[in-house]
Amino acid sequence: MLATYAFVGIFFVAAISFPIAPLVLAFLLRPKRPTPLKQSTYECGLEAIGDLRVQFKVQYYLYALAFVIFDIEVVFLYPWAVAFNQLGLYGFTAAALFLLMLLAGLVYEWRKGALEWV
Repeated sequence: MLATYAFVGIFFVAAISFPIAPLVLAFLLRPKRPTPLKQSTYECGLEAIGDLRVQFKVQYYLYALAFVIFDIEVVFLYPWAVAFNQLGLYGFTAAALFLLMLLAGLVYEWRKGALEWV
């Protein structure tokens, strides 16, 4: 019984150690003598002038997120369209339900004003 889970344990240890080992090595091998020059912010070799924060409207991010969501929709609909003849009524119903949920999301975004560029 224990031998069947040994591979799972090995993969778990590997999954934990691969990202942690480089971080530990970088922490141990980093330079430890900070100077004001090393601590300064480097931006194209020039000192920053003015306010560094630039505020963007959240609406642009919402618009981009909506685009990504509806773009991924095409990825899920393509296999359905290719195998449409073999799926039958169940496949048609599942795809129609999927499209109705996406349509409800689009209507919700439209009514909330997330798609306006004002």
